[in-house]
Amino acid sequence: MPHLALYTFGVLKSPLADPAPLTREFYDIGEVVYRKISEHPGYLAHAEAADGDRGALFEADWGAWGEFAVPTWYSKGHTVETTALAATLSLWTDLRPAFDAIYTGLHREALNRRYDWFERTEHPSYGFWWVSDGVIPTWQDGVSRLEHLHDHGSTPHAFTFHHSFAPDGTPTRIKGIGPKSDQVH
Repeated sequence: MPHLALYTFGVLKSPLADPAPLTREFYDIGEVVYRKISEHPGYLAHAEAADGDRGALFEADWGAWGEFAVPTWYSKGHTVETTALAATLSLWTDLRPAFDAIYTGLHREALNRRYDWFERTEHPSYGFWWVSDGVIPTWQDGVSRLEHLHDHGSTPHAFTFHHSFAPDGTPTRIKGIGPKSDQVH
């Protein structure tokens, strides 16, 4: 059975190493939010550095998730002191559990504050795609899919909640999401 891969990416207003209250607040709440999401039904796994250090994104050993990569539009630093981004790469059983985890609870509260922490851009902040059972997506896969989404909009290759696709490539909707919210996935 295919699994749903999710890559998220955002450019922070200040580096992760910045001791400013907003950066510290984002980093602290992020730990709690991520833990809650990992307990959500439908969540399978996420990329995690072998040494657990989230501040050394570019230098970390990500194992099967591959070398850390970012979209071409990211122009801030790549060192522990200058990195100003937040990125996740995860696997889910399906769209509905991912939607429920992202748009409820602590993560929803954090999303409501995203512009306190993140720069506004014209680039997508997340993208989904389907992978075969047993496949671990890489950071480069996520970057490639997000850039494709930016350049081409939602397609079976990379899509959003509002314009989603089933594993066979046919358009699909989740009840309560998107232009035809009366249809059920």
